[in-house]
Amino acid sequence: MAVVSSKIFEEGRAAKTMGEPDSANPYEAGSQESLDWLEGYTADEPEPSAAGPDEN
Repeated sequence: MAVVSSKIFEEGRAAKTMGEPDSANPYEAGSQESLDWLEGYTADEPEPSAAGPDEN
């Protein structure tokens, strides 16, 4: 997903670092700002696979 605002992306990363829940997103749900914030918040999480979890 393309991030439009790196400032808002970094706000999301900072929120996760400080232990805030994803519900701390201050932007309107569905807005580009909210998406950018969530992209930052989840940046360190592995992207889920459409094929499901790996079988080890």
